[in-house]
Amino acid sequence: MQDLTIDILNSIEHPSRYTGGEFASIVKPNAKVRIALAFPDVYEVGMSYLGFKILYHLVNKEDSFAAERVYAPWTDLETKMREKHLPLRTLETGCQLKDCDFVGFTLQYELSYTNILNMLDLGGITVHTKERQENEPFVIVGGPCVFNPEPLADFFDFAIIGDGEEILVEVLRAYEGWKDADRPGGRKGFLQRVSKIQGIYVPQFYDVRYYDDGTIADVRPNQDVPKTVYKRVVPDLDSIDFPTSPIVPFTGIVHDRIMLEIFRGCTHGCRFCHAGMVYRPVRERSEKNLLDLSKKLVKNTGYNEISLVSLSSADYSELPNLVHTLTTELHDKRVSVSLPSLRIDSFCVAIAQEVNAVRKSGLTFAPEAGSQKMRDIINKGVTEEDLLNAVTVAFENGWSSIKLYFMIGLPLETDEDILAIAEMVKHVQYRYYKVTGHNGCKVTVSASVFVPKPYTAFQWFGQNELQEMRRKQYLLKDALKMKNVAFQYHDPETSIMEAVIARGDRRVGRAIYTAWKNGARFDGWSDHFSFEGWQKALQSENLSIEFYAQRKRSDDEVFPWEHVSPGVSRQYLTNEWQKAQEGALTKDCRRDTCQGCGVCQKLGVKIVDYGGEA
Repeated sequence: MQDLTIDILNSIEHPSRYTGGEFASIVKPNAKVRIALAFPDVYEVGMSYLGFKILYHLVNKEDSFAAERVYAPWTDLETKMREKHLPLRTLETGCQLKDCDFVGFTLQYELSYTNILNMLDLGGITVHTKERQENEPFVIVGGPCVFNPEPLADFFDFAIIGDGEEILVEVLRAYEGWKDADRPGGRKGFLQRVSKIQGIYVPQFYDVRYYDDGTIADVRPNQDVPKTVYKRVVPDLDSIDFPTSPIVPFTGIVHDRIMLEIFRGCTHGCRFCHAGMVYRPVRERSEKNLLDLSKKLVKNTGYNEISLVSLSSADYSELPNLVHTLTTELHDKRVSVSLPSLRIDSFCVAIAQEVNAVRKSGLTFAPEAGSQKMRDIINKGVTEEDLLNAVTVAFENGWSSIKLYFMIGLPLETDEDILAIAEMVKHVQYRYYKVTGHNGCKVTVSASVFVPKPYTAFQWFGQNELQEMRRKQYLLKDALKMKNVAFQYHDPETSIMEAVIARGDRRVGRAIYTAWKNGARFDGWSDHFSFEGWQKALQSENLSIEFYAQRKRSDDEVFPWEHVSPGVSRQYLTNEWQKAQEGALTKDCRRDTCQGCGVCQKLGVKIVDYGGEA
């Protein structure tokens, strides 16, 4: 960024976060329309986000448009920026945020929302939408958390709902036309123009009415806009130009490797999974396209690892052929292939064996719950025997380290279900002994606190209270005091605030603003998160944790987010909530028949047969 002198850079951590000029970055100082792609976390996290790599590439392909990057400055630099009155600027041209045409934030995690307000303020942009002046940028939000945009409704001008590849370029073209026509109708005129684009949500065009008990009565349009805004879907991923010359950073980042998206969506139907619902339907890239992309990415970046990215990589229909071809062609270049998400089956272990030919790493599986009762409740669709068969194949092929992911605090959970996690770990270690004849299998158990999310079957569920969460964590911690077992867990307070914001309405925005004014920054970082500060912010606005996070929602309650939809029907989610309470399973529509979620019909997407009977 401009304004950052050598003295300033020498006095802060990781100055390379702020210098720009990386290999393959694109500088277009004379662009007619400029958007700052803003990630509300530090450079190392934001540079790992594939979505912005794609949008950066697609926007900069257009001659008259420029996409630039900006990340949240760490607290050490923020202090100096405020002391010296230095504005937040983009990395490419040093453009102040207030001088861009658009600033677009991705909503990846609810506890990054105070960083959004902070970045707007540092960039010289009025934080509240209603106070924003005619010459200020339009603030956009998108990403997975946008399916409940209401807690941020006071701060952004409009939201992009769903896949952004096509719609963002449409928005920029609409702006170019509006600007060429001398901005008819001012800011409101442009918002009315873009609200006609499918997938655009303008919160100021909707009024919220509440009952006396604080629940939502209804959300009604006050303009000529759709009552429900449905997400945009790119039906054919091969039709979208995927970036093959992404920016290569000067410093290490969280995912410092090639990220190749092999498909989008998931139909397993896990009842806790927000992404599995909002990214439907499944759309695959062709094997031929992926092989071509991989060659270009290796050549243009110099990375020695390709990560095959999706919600469940092992579900890609051509995975065996793809992995075999990639590992064969890249072996001599010492480029490895990694699968970040594996199913619990021996097939996946065989695939993992092949991809680990270059460099071997540990295996990670996600049973999610310890007992079969709980796995049926969450519709995981796997048994303990599935896991034991998978680890047996792994141990037979030389693995001695396993990582297992679980959640605690799930609906209908008992202490026996939690203790079943420890029993499962014992069975894994015993299976290692049976295969190898000796002990020594290292098992890492990671247990997150369950957070109910919008557009899942568990959106009606009341989250466990703090004391109960801690009790369950300590119960499991004591049960896992075994040799060669490591237990990882996080403070439950962050999960509570995540639930408050995830299921919040527009009134929660007042608490977000108050928390930010009181110093909240980087709330997703444990050393910066202040639960007491958030409690005070909620109390000051007469809001409560219990109302948003811990209260069980009534069957007919109107949710704050239902006027913004991924296409999954409420009736389907209601049925899934009922089936969860009965412990009944729902099959995967890609391997069985349509289960009636409503996405394909509502969004008009043609169902593609990838091997099942969908």
